[in-house]
Amino acid sequence: MKSILIRDTTREERIRIVTQALSVCGGSCSGCNGCDNMGGGIVDNFYRPYIDGEKEIAELNMEYNAPFVRG
Repeated sequence: MKSILIRDTTREERIRIVTQALSVCGGSCSGCNGCDNMGGGIVDNFYRPYIDGEKEIAELNMEYNAPFVRG
């Protein structure tokens, strides 16, 4: 499996990675309440910092899940 780290991907590859990951249900993400998307909305906007090369996917996922993790 190819690395999905920012340093190992182009912006176009990151767009494809996010698009493929979000389309596993076969539906459109716009306005979706699936995938624990609280309140719906455009889910792929959440991954914009990854696509733009600002934050890794793992960082975004940890930030999202932090309120739900008991320490």
